[in-house]
Amino acid sequence: MTDRIGVGIVGAGVISAQYLRTLTRAPDLDVRFVADLDPDRARARASEFDVPGSGSLDALLADDDVQIVVNLTVPAAHVDVATTALAAGRHVWNEKPLALDRAGGRAVLDAARTAGLRVATAPDTVLGPGFQRALRLVRSGAIGTPLSALAQLQNPGPESWHPDPAFLYGDGAGPLFDLGPYYLTALVHLLGPVARVQAVATRAREERVIGSGPRAGQRFPVTVATQVSAIYAFAGGATAQALFSFDSPLRRRHLEITGTDASVVVGDPNVFDAIPEVHHADGSVLRTPPIRTQVGRGIGVVELARAIRTGEPERASGELAYHVLDVMITTIEAAEAAGAVAVESTVTAPPPLPEGWDPLA
Repeated sequence: MTDRIGVGIVGAGVISAQYLRTLTRAPDLDVRFVADLDPDRARARASEFDVPGSGSLDALLADDDVQIVVNLTVPAAHVDVATTALAAGRHVWNEKPLALDRAGGRAVLDAARTAGLRVATAPDTVLGPGFQRALRLVRSGAIGTPLSALAQLQNPGPESWHPDPAFLYGDGAGPLFDLGPYYLTALVHLLGPVARVQAVATRAREERVIGSGPRAGQRFPVTVATQVSAIYAFAGGATAQALFSFDSPLRRRHLEITGTDASVVVGDPNVFDAIPEVHHADGSVLRTPPIRTQVGRGIGVVELARAIRTGEPERASGELAYHVLDVMITTIEAAEAAGAVAVESTVTAPPPLPEGWDPLA
């Protein structure tokens, strides 16, 4: 296909393999380059997925056929890489979070607006068939008027399996910033923008120990909250209780929405094939059919490419990501203030994808 949109990857770490498994199969995309600060790592990842080019970010941007830069760097580098790509005339797909602070998030969106380019941001699990099914159920009135939500993310932390987990316990990470975007982005889709937050944030330990890989046994500092409990009040009147924890031996990944007529168990918003269930007061349960999908991380890049081609708004927009970032920052501010804090930003929740939308078709 001659009309495929050229894509370059920046950041050849663990998550890049998941993206590349999707992007190299998408008929809309031509994956042309993998960039990394470590040229050997970039070369190895490019070779693994038959991507023709590898090297530095400058070398990637020298390829005029790259139209979308997929920014998979660590959170602290998101703004610099995104604004560099935008300055070079490229659209950007950013891993979450959009930035570490509001100023960085606004800088990215302002740079895109000035250049007439687009910024879209993970998570794209909300574009997966499981969540989209839940979203259609709520939008269709299957649970009546949405009233409240319960979100639970609990685990003992990623250091047991991640070979280099220190950045997940620094600025822009912790359970709120690392995994919170999956839950908060899903909640905004389902309930609209957040207006006000109350929260409590704690840190169980000042150090953690790497549990796997070549650095197993090494200690590293923890500088962020590792458990955050929050109450979110939405502009439309609904509320949500949320728990984000890296301090729990129990593992829970759960999201549910309760309405005037029923509740829907959305499941884990960090997967693409969760199977929603609708629970009624009489005890009856509507179990939706199993979902068999081959899609994974990267489908948001496909949706962005199709939006660019058709001139329509992308669903995983930078504005949505900025609102989620603002909500997370406000959550920490509310914990520090020990009181309710208003969220300054707002956003319009995107519509569901057309039923049957297939990023690999």
